[in-house]
Formats: sequence, C-alpha cells, structure tokens
Amino acid sequence: MKAVIFAGGLGTRLWPLSRRKSPKQFEKIVGEKSTLQLSAERLLPEFNPEDIFISTGKDYVNIVKEQLPFIPHENIIAEPAKRDVGPAVGLMMGILATRFPEESVIILWSDHLVKHIELFKKTIINAGEIVKKHPDRIVFIGQKPRYPSENLGWIETGAEKIALGGSSFRSFEGFKYRPDQDEAMNYFRSDKYCWNLGYFVTNTKNMYDMFKQYAPMIHEAIEQIVHKKGESFVEALDTHYPQLPSISFDNAILEQLDTKAAYAVIEDIGWSDVGAWEALKEALEHQRYDNITKGRVLLESSQDALVYNYEEKKLVVGVGLEDLLVVNTGDVLLVAKKSAVKEIKQLVESFQGTEHEHLT
Repeated sequence: MKAVIFAGGLGTRLWPLSRRKSPKQFEKIVGEKSTLQLSAERLLPEFNPEDIFISTGKDYVNIVKEQLPFIPHENIIAEPAKRDVGPAVGLMMGILATRFPEESVIILWSDHLVKHIELFKKTIINAGEIVKKHPDRIVFIGQKPRYPSENLGWIETGAEKIALGGSSFRSFEGFKYRPDQDEAMNYFRSDKYCWNLGYFVTNTKNMYDMFKQYAPMIHEAIEQIVHKKGESFVEALDTHYPQLPSISFDNAILEQLDTKAAYAVIEDIGWSDVGAWEALKEALEHQRYDNITKGRVLLESSQDALVYNYEEKKLVVGVGLEDLLVVNTGDVLLVAKKSAVKEIKQLVESFQGTEHEHLT
C-alpha cells in the first residue's frame, strides 16, 4: 500500500506564521515538529519510507528533503506551478498508476493533526484491504464530529456494507458542504454524518481512470508526463503541467462520483485541521475557554485566548484577554478576534502589490 501526502498549500489563514517562503505545513505549530513531519512519521512503521510520496511545490523541495530525510528523494514530486488540488492529485495518481497499477493508496494532507494514531493506521489498513478486494471502490475516512461545525465539509453515510477489523464500512450517500447552523446541528445529532477530512483510500489505476472519464483534459496532459523518465520527465512536467486548468479535486472528480462507487467509515481518530488559528486552538485545548500559548507568554485574568510568541527575547503579557488571537513573529504582531480568520486571509491577499507584499 502507498501513501501520498500533499504539502503544497500556502496557508494564508495561519498568517503571520505561515508565509509564501515557508507555509504552515513546514512550521513548528505544535511541539518541536512541523505538521508535515508529524503527518509522515505517524505512518511508520506500517508504511515503509519508500512507500510514502510527497507532493509539493518546486520552491519547497529542499525544505521537504530537510524535514523528511528518510523519504527517498525520487518520492518527492515537485509541481512546477500551482494548479489547485485537482491537477495535483491527477499527477500523483498518474505516476503511481504507471508504476503500481494494482496498489491501494491513501490520500493525506500535511496540515492536519491526528491524536489517536493507532486507530488511524488500523482504519487505513482495513480500508486498503477493502480496496484490494474491490479495486473499483473508494473508501472515505471520516472523523466522528466533536461539535456542529459550519466551516467543515460533511459526509452522509447509510447502512453498513462491510464490517472489518472492528470498523463499520457504510454506504456513501454524498457530501454536504458547509451547512448552516441548523443543518450542522442536525448532522451532529445524527450518527449518519461525519466530518469530511479529505482522506480516502483508492486503487491507483481506478482513480487515474476517473480523471480520464471526468477530467480528460487533465488526464491527457498528465499522460504526456508520467511515461517519461529522468530528465525527460522533468522537462515534460515543466512543459505540460503549467498548462493545466486550475480546478479543485472536488470539482474535477468527486462531485461527479457515483455514490455507489464508494464506502465511508466513521472513526474518532482525534483529527483536527490546523489550517487556521481558531482550529488550532480547538485542537489543542483540553476544555472550552482554555488559553493556548507558545513561547514566552504570561497571561492574567484571561480566557479563551491563543497567544503564540516566536521571539525568544521578548515576553508577551496579556491581561484581561478573552476570545482573542495574538501571534507575535519577528516582523508582525497580529491581534484579532477568533472569529476574524476570514478577514485575516482577505487582508493578506490585499497586500499584493503594496508595501506589505514582502510580509505575505
């Protein structure tokens, strides 16, 4: 079984820590390791290093090699241009389908946390066994919801189809995108729904064939790349990949997927998407209204605050803070309401072409 970890995003919602030169997945957000390192290391030893592949941007290859020295260099695939997740997944599926057409593969993302690692790996392996027996199926892995999120995508499931290794693999009934408050509460109260993590197990050739069926333009371009070797591969990648349309994987493939072609499994793997500051706080807090801090921080009479200080020689002091994000880096001090994450992203995007562009 193979694993692909996608590590090419920019992470503007985690600004000012996450920047173009070093996006969030390469930064020490939790403890002393990046989320990319945590994502790769949690697969060991069930996955051999040669079975783990990293998809990233050309500007980040050296960072990936430095942070993951155990991954073979040939397993690090560098996109020469950003073309959203659709082409990125298509390229990796094309490469793996060409080399390993009979293999199962798990798709993962580099900016997530998983607390219950053994259950996570057991679920992956069980899903891989199902795909091995049914190579025309996809298995979506969902997180049992902890609260009625309006910001995450959801998966609707149906009756159990396969029981394996203590997991219940159910029928897949479709995706639900960012519900309103009432819908989210209904989903949360029902055992039919789970958070959509973007994790799925599939057969490499089956997924690549889906690109041929649903996104032929992407498939045709990737065919011009994946059958080349050595310098010819790099040359073809540099020539054809930048010409691909910029399209999400959901739009390219998943929204056209026949629900009968998939299963879904719901587990409490302790998953969190730490792509934004308020999500990071929720992932790390033991109970509601906890303060979460990093670095030299002193808080008094404060609650429900996240304060991250990346300057070793500076003490950040907060008095009477509530529902606030405070992030101090060497060149930017961010102070914002937890609910202002969308405005943070918009603000960073507005810096393009201004005197603040170097801070993005």
